[in-house]
Amino acid sequence: MNRIELPITRERIEELHVGDLVSLHGIIVTARDAAHKYLIENYVNGTPPAADKKLADRLYGLLNDGIIYHCGPVVHQDETGKWHVTAAGPTTSIREEPYQGPIIEHFGVRGVIGKGGMGQKTLDACKKAGAVYLHAVGGAASLLASAIVDVIEVHKADEFGLPEAFWVLQVEDFQALVTMDSHGESLHKDVQDHSTGILGGLMDEIRDQ
Repeated sequence: MNRIELPITRERIEELHVGDLVSLHGIIVTARDAAHKYLIENYVNGTPPAADKKLADRLYGLLNDGIIYHCGPVVHQDETGKWHVTAAGPTTSIREEPYQGPIIEHFGVRGVIGKGGMGQKTLDACKKAGAVYLHAVGGAASLLASAIVDVIEVHKADEFGLPEAFWVLQVEDFQALVTMDSHGESLHKDVQDHSTGILGGLMDEIRDQ
């Protein structure tokens, strides 16, 4: 088990390889479709609106050497207005493939958590910028939520809706598996290539019958 204190340096990320199990300790930020689109349009390819100046400063601080979690958490507020996360399962990551690479490079993101893996563009960005993709277990939303010890803040909830907002979360012992590393290796690509080879062999047998 690799204990990772967040924020994390590129040098520490480059010590990780596909197959390594990590335990995250520190702050992570959730981002799904609306958040990724917002980051691309207003940061990577544009300028943040004047009204979002404070948010822009905060996001640059959080995402540089930080972690993005593809997650739409299930949350509730207590009588004091404090937010609590009751479920925090990963979202299918491939939906963010058009956005993820440029966001990693622009903000200096060091890791992305999700499920299902991502494509070649994201893998290339991980190698170029020094980042990893971390696979979290799907179907274990309550267990993963138990690693979230505090909701620090939330941004854009009114505009995007609660699942799509930026949730800034304090985690302790949030466990995930490195499945894409900063050295160009991808477990997801290996599995796909292996499966494609098996399928090709089966098709050849069928044609030969």
